[in-house]
Amino acid sequence: MVISRAPFRVSFVGGGTDLPSFYERSYGMVASTTVNKYMHIAVSEGFEPHMRLSYSRTEIVENVDEIKHPLIREALKLTELTDRRLHIYSMGDVPAGTGLGSSSAFLVGLLKALWAHRGVYVSAARLAEQACHIEIDVLGEPIGKQDQYAAAFGGLRWIRFNADDTVEAEPIVCTRETLLSFQEHCMLFYLGSSRSASEVLAEQQANVDENYEVMSQMRDLVPDFVRILQRGTNLAELGELLHQNWMLKRQLASGITNEGIDGYYADARSAGALGGKVLGAGGTGFFLVFCELHLQARVREALGDLRYFPVAFEREGARIIYYEP
Repeated sequence: MVISRAPFRVSFVGGGTDLPSFYERSYGMVASTTVNKYMHIAVSEGFEPHMRLSYSRTEIVENVDEIKHPLIREALKLTELTDRRLHIYSMGDVPAGTGLGSSSAFLVGLLKALWAHRGVYVSAARLAEQACHIEIDVLGEPIGKQDQYAAAFGGLRWIRFNADDTVEAEPIVCTRETLLSFQEHCMLFYLGSSRSASEVLAEQQANVDENYEVMSQMRDLVPDFVRILQRGTNLAELGELLHQNWMLKRQLASGITNEGIDGYYADARSAGALGGKVLGAGGTGFFLVFCELHLQARVREALGDLRYFPVAFEREGARIIYYEP
């Protein structure tokens, strides 16, 4: 049996500029971190001549082409494990469609486990490339690349998407004290429910020409974000950058925000939050708030009907946590 663990991610600034329709015209860039919430994937060899797949539903099939879950089907084809009697189980710490990059964490973790089941080591860069290939090229999902690279590499990073389709994923180097302080400033709240990001992202893709300048401004916030962390002083400036990013992001598509979310954001700011954003494509899921420590109780009170969801930053990307040949 093999068990992999891939972390979910929180994106801070630049999200959306990882869409090919944007970065192929120049380049895109995001700043994000992985957190200590995970997708676990277990792969084992079964006895019966069929595959058993357990995720939010259960499939029992005799042929890989019968598999309804597209990510599992294409991952098995890519790793050439189509003739095995495999059992695959997935367990996520948060629901899908909540803005933490769960589908890409699922796929990266699945590829990591399948390659390990074959006894093959695959680098983080290769895992991310393969996950992007499956989601974007094979399945035609209107998504970007940041989630796959975040799950594969892990840690607090800036990720650059070049016009030639190459990707750079570099750690944001700062002191331990700065990293812990930054983490303490970040609060997550659950807005409730979930949704597929595809509809919102498809609209963003279609609006790239119209929104190109806005998206360029979002991308250009990333170097400033990185410099503040590297400098390690006046982290409150990060909150202002998050606020600028959210004011820009909410212009990109109609489903990113709504009256309820705008109300929560206004309440958080009135209580002392410096900035924030809805994670992922928007519309629902998790709401990130950046707030100084002495005002966090006030913000939690102001957002009292939302579930507070504490997380910590995670340094590692997808890894094998159990292996028995």
